Amino acid sequence: MKLGIVGLPNVGKSTLFNAITQAGAAAMNYPFCTIEPNVGVVAVPDYRLDKLSEMYSPQKVTPATVDFVDIAGLVFGASRGEGLGNKFLSHIREVDAIVHVVRFFLDENVSHVDGSVNPMRDIDEINTELIFADMETVEKRLIKAQKQAKSAEKAHVDEAQLLGRILAHLESGRPCRTLDIEALSFAQTLFLLSAKPIIYVANVDEASLNKAPIQAHKALYELAEAEGAKALTICAEVEAELALLQPEEKQAFLEELGLEQSGLDKLISACYALLGLISFLTAGKSEVRAWTIKKGTKAPQAAGKIHSDFERGFIRAEIVPFNTLIECGSMQVCKERGLVRLEGKEYVISDGDVVLFRYNV
Repeated sequence: MKLGIVGLPNVGKSTLFNAITQAGAAAMNYPFCTIEPNVGVVAVPDYRLDKLSEMYSPQKVTPATVDFVDIAGLVFGASRGEGLGNKFLSHIREVDAIVHVVRFFLDENVSHVDGSVNPMRDIDEINTELIFADMETVEKRLIKAQKQAKSAEKAHVDEAQLLGRILAHLESGRPCRTLDIEALSFAQTLFLLSAKPIIYVANVDEASLNKAPIQAHKALYELAEAEGAKALTICAEVEAELALLQPEEKQAFLEELGLEQSGLDKLISACYALLGLISFLTAGKSEVRAWTIKKGTKAPQAAGKIHSDFERGFIRAEIVPFNTLIECGSMQVCKERGLVRLEGKEYVISDGDVVLFRYNV
């Protein structure tokens, strides 16, 4: 899973990126401090791995991972190549989902590219640039489709009609992610920017973390809901402080702030939900590991995540839910109690399944 962190210059993108990846990307107070995208690989927090590690004492523990990409700040006119527009847009095309950081904090020492802090204006500015870029892509494809449609072949006629619908939608100022399912599925095959799943991140100051949302903050959440997107609130500066602490110190700091989990944990959970992802687990003396798959994945395809031979020669999957394994205390006890299920090719993997795949090649 690759997530692109985007936003206007100086909204806290690189500060957040540094905090969650501890990768040391530059975070200075001037536009285009980030030119080439920085990439950091982050382990997905999963308490289940800790429990399984206690049970198996494995040689290695391997969590699922997420790639975060810190993309250059966008400015008005990016779709026409202003600023670092073309690079910015090409980098967005390469990610699975967009993390759009929106500045809510007030700090006279940190400049704003538009001269003032106005979250909803900033959101509209970036969304508009993505829409303009998509309109250009769709218009070119539509011209080609209309020529092909003259042959009266149904496939070409249908494509031209679908592209016309998408273009009209974009021209009305709405992103592709708000299209109907058929049009959205097609838009995603064109790698349209505004068709990508998005999470809006309100970057607030520490004092605002536990306060009732201001009106603009509520508007952000309402926008996300209307678009079928996600929204959450983070203080990038707090995340930066958390990144420097040991695990026990982190927990104490979070409790002091009145928070149940870090911004990173909230962000990854939101990304998994947005992209329809789950994790299954494998456990043994050699390794305890989490594997990320799409919801609805059947057992053979899940086995293929581990190795293509597992999928090709799939025989069956031995399944025990994580909570059942922990309650029993060992896989042996689960087997003695008849709690290990034998599942075939049609079984759909559930989040938290502890799995042993049997195969023959």
